[in-house]
Amino acid sequence: MSSPTTGGPGLDQARRLVTEIPGPRSRELAARRAAAVPAGVVSGQPVFAAAAGGGVLVDVDGNSFIDFGSGIAVTTVGNSAPRVVDRAVDQLHRFTHTCFLINPYEEYVAVCEALNRLTPGDHPKRTALFNSGAEAVENAVKYARAATGRPAVVVFDHAYHGRTLLTMAMTAKNTPYKKDFGPFAPEVYRAPMAYPYRSAGGELAALRDLIDVQIGAENVACVVVEPIQGEGGFVVPAPGFLPGVADLCRERGVLLVADEVQTGFARTGDLFACEHEGIVPDLITTAKGLAGGLPLAAVTGRAEIMDAVHAGGIGGTYSGNPAACAAALGVIETIEAQNLVERARTIGARFRSRLTALHHPVIGEVRGRGGMIAVELVEPGTTTPNPAAVAAVIRYCQERGLLVLSAGTYGNVLRFLPPLVIPDHLLDEGLDLLSDAFAAL
Repeated sequence: MSSPTTGGPGLDQARRLVTEIPGPRSRELAARRAAAVPAGVVSGQPVFAAAAGGGVLVDVDGNSFIDFGSGIAVTTVGNSAPRVVDRAVDQLHRFTHTCFLINPYEEYVAVCEALNRLTPGDHPKRTALFNSGAEAVENAVKYARAATGRPAVVVFDHAYHGRTLLTMAMTAKNTPYKKDFGPFAPEVYRAPMAYPYRSAGGELAALRDLIDVQIGAENVACVVVEPIQGEGGFVVPAPGFLPGVADLCRERGVLLVADEVQTGFARTGDLFACEHEGIVPDLITTAKGLAGGLPLAAVTGRAEIMDAVHAGGIGGTYSGNPAACAAALGVIETIEAQNLVERARTIGARFRSRLTALHHPVIGEVRGRGGMIAVELVEPGTTTPNPAAVAAVIRYCQERGLLVLSAGTYGNVLRFLPPLVIPDHLLDEGLDLLSDAFAAL
């Protein structure tokens, strides 16, 4: 068995509990954390990581957890994936930084070339690199405003786009993301989302009215939409809604921005989630799964849009860090070499089959695509959100060695984002624990 300090796929792929949860070393670190880290920075799990790889995360006490979270869809190809590590280490030995705005380097260009090739559409494209999903979304809006000469941005209910000033305004949920941080950026307008479990339809008509009547289409730079909403609860829009949004944007000369920060890079059973309904956005943002855990994000868009910004108008000191770029090339190689798009579909089918078979009265809906699956929990016999049940399931799983995340505007959604390289036996063991957790309710 690998040492707890050695990560990567060489780790023993087994769930193992050797202490109470959290263990003594995690509790010791929690005390240090409380004295050093501000209270507003919270963690969903009480255990401190020592190593991770394949489908497990090992804590500082030697407990090994099945990982159904992937660091919020970041380690899609697995923690410390060999191609990612090898490329990043090689780059770190050569140089760690020059700033692409000063001395450019091939790795940045290679990532841009790859994204131009892989993202939907065969039109000429350009890509710019950034550090985080929020930066990518904010810069996509800058590109859209520069290209159209229009100020307004349209987003949707239940959306999450980030924590910068502009992306907070674009994000729907107040607590914890926006509370006490206003005033927010202007010219952001919100439309209803086609949320099949909770909406009655008519969302396209409402969007058309918002653009044409309330804002004026001539004032709208872009519509920004997550093809599957992430923090909002893994909401899969009603069939036909996204194509309808794309058609409306095209008719009004409004740019369509697909926020694929959480859904991109094989997570949903296609390389990008907008491909499920044949959507070709004008701009697409990526981050989380792009570089296997190193900070990297991108905006990829039509060449004429991306070239509309004046020289020097876009950039940042660390944007497109060379080690992160090298890691991203390793991620893309891994997805293609291990056929992780197909693997995501297999994982999704396994989750759906097991979760729908539970027939528990708190389960309102099982939804998602590929390796991005959620269960919305409600008060039995109603659609009233049940965040207490979510907390109970997470606590049960955590105490028994399974890491599960929550989501949703109402805090009542369990979301599952396992690494796509997770072994089948860990998938089944984790799903068995979930079944036990629901039975314990």
